[in-house]
Amino acid sequence: MSDKELRELIEKLAISQLKLEEAQRKTDEQLRKTDEHLKKTDEHLKKTDEHLKKTDEQLRKTDEELRNMFKKVDARLDRVAKQLGGVTNNQGDVAEEYFINSLKEKLQIANIDFDYLIPNYVIEGKNIKDEFDILLVNGKSVAIIEVKYKVHPNDVDKLKRKIENLKKLPQYRGYDIYAGIAGFKIPQEAIEKAIKKGYFVLQRKGDIIQTYEKGLKAS
Repeated sequence: MSDKELRELIEKLAISQLKLEEAQRKTDEQLRKTDEHLKKTDEHLKKTDEHLKKTDEQLRKTDEELRNMFKKVDARLDRVAKQLGGVTNNQGDVAEEYFINSLKEKLQIANIDFDYLIPNYVIEGKNIKDEFDILLVNGKSVAIIEVKYKVHPNDVDKLKRKIENLKKLPQYRGYDIYAGIAGFKIPQEAIEKAIKKGYFVLQRKGDIIQTYEKGLKAS
């Protein structure tokens, strides 16, 4: 190999070395930037994780506060419901007492005389369970009277089941059974519904009982 060829070879090797060094430098720089980016990403993820932990803790506290608040609300609602239930029961007791005392003085419904009054009559057996606010009884007839402070039209529909249950008792087998609704406040819709079904209606009007008995029939 001549000196000239040797020099050319050395120059080529030197150039190749410089290129390799430049490529290595660029690669190192890129790796450095990538490493910095990864560090920043890791730091960001760490902050995000801390933020999520704080958020989870806050949500847990909020959830606990809501549960406690709902417990307090439920407790208050229970107290209100009990109070309202007590008021409703008291009104019902007052209405029952009024009609019991009034009917004792005159045991009569629609010119039918009865011999005695039975308040709060309860029947219970294997296939039957019912309670009757008032029963009026004579030797051949029974009058069922359901008492409400404020009558709802749906209360009229319940009389059919009570008639059927009373018929199951052997002591009233063959009796004429009459049924009616009594109350302090009775909407016209309930009165008309009762009359249409052949029931009677007793409504308090001041100190007297107003009776609706048109179309009354025995079951």
